[in-house]
Amino acid sequence: MSRFFSFIESNLVWFVISVAALGLLLPETGRFFEGSIGLLLALLMLVISLTFDAHDVRMVLRKPSRQLWALGLVYGPMSIAGWLTGRLFFGSGSLSAGQALLGTLPTDVSSPLLVLMARGNVALAAVFNAVNTALSPFIVPFLFLWLTGIQLTVPLATIILELMLVVLVPTVVGVSLRTRFSSFFARHDSTYAGVGSVIYLLILLAVVGPNAETIIGYGWYAFVIGGAALCLNLMGYLVGMTSRLFTNDRQEMITYLFTVSKKEFSIAAAFVAASGLPPEIAIPAAFFAVIQMITSPIVAKLLARDMTKIND
Repeated sequence: MSRFFSFIESNLVWFVISVAALGLLLPETGRFFEGSIGLLLALLMLVISLTFDAHDVRMVLRKPSRQLWALGLVYGPMSIAGWLTGRLFFGSGSLSAGQALLGTLPTDVSSPLLVLMARGNVALAAVFNAVNTALSPFIVPFLFLWLTGIQLTVPLATIILELMLVVLVPTVVGVSLRTRFSSFFARHDSTYAGVGSVIYLLILLAVVGPNAETIIGYGWYAFVIGGAALCLNLMGYLVGMTSRLFTNDRQEMITYLFTVSKKEFSIAAAFVAASGLPPEIAIPAAFFAVIQMITSPIVAKLLARDMTKIND
């Protein structure tokens, strides 16, 4: 079984492309998992949290300035980048507003998995993820109003409950298990990235399948929306690389890279629906979800290869 998970992890890029194609060609395969996406995200957080213990978390919390930098990069330059790419690719209208909303979103829940695959600081990534996401209901509406003049209605109780169940609870459980039964879970360290990769693929399928009709329905214009998503994603990597200005730790730089470049797309749909806004505003986030899930494994593989050379 460990060989199977290792094979999936080693070839994740090709599996991601294949699964994305499957979701577009056979949308019903993705719809089957659509209702379980929250559970899949929670399971992913649990698996990743088994890779570090309470001591690692305490080490992270001793340097709160790192979290402040992460907050600044995720919600500062990326919000501006979302607004700029929206204006550049769409001018005005719902898609432009959606691109701006995309830029204001917090870190994607799957970012610690990519940090693990790239051999970064996973505990740091998990803390970044938890804090950035927890603050999102309060920060995103303010930034979106400032950038677009559009008021967002936030289903605060629903969002907070979902974030607790998807992010906080699985993380606490995973870290607690790793701390209490360290020797047992340490024996399986080589498999966690592979297990997470399988869950990652199921999440991708659950995203692509339900949105396949919409994506295909845009025809050639889907490439424009995809281009805007790719542009913002690449800008995220560039912004993440600015972490070199305040840290020389390569593992930390890897963590910032994925913390900044990945966006939690599912929150966009919840905000748009609760606010009674045109559904098209959530479309850029759906496209971005697919784009980031393709580019992230490629970047992680390249970074892991560099880390191997450095260690050798």
